[in-house]
Amino acid sequence: MFLMQTAGLFILTALAEIIGCFLPYLWLRKDGSIWLLVPAALSLAIFSWLLTLHPAASGRVYAAYGGVYVATALVWLKVVDGEDLSIFDWTGAGIALVGMGVIVFGWSAKD
Repeated sequence: MFLMQTAGLFILTALAEIIGCFLPYLWLRKDGSIWLLVPAALSLAIFSWLLTLHPAASGRVYAAYGGVYVATALVWLKVVDGEDLSIFDWTGAGIALVGMGVIVFGWSAKD
């Protein structure tokens, strides 16, 4: 259960970061409104706050988060950008998620 809760929190964190970076991209590259920067800044603030909710040391949290970020970014690529994912994308995401699981298991086993 702990691993699922941690992964869920990481997914929310990844979405907050991706949205916080995607909105300025829309403004700069797709002629979006400058007002997109307001929700982008809010989303990045939420991203930072969400990272503080984990019980591990920050370096471990960032390392484990990286695996979930990779997988979430690829899902974003498929759903939002409409790009097809290759077997290499799926394999890489799987490897990254296994790495995240190992790191999280390690910090939860210390307790």
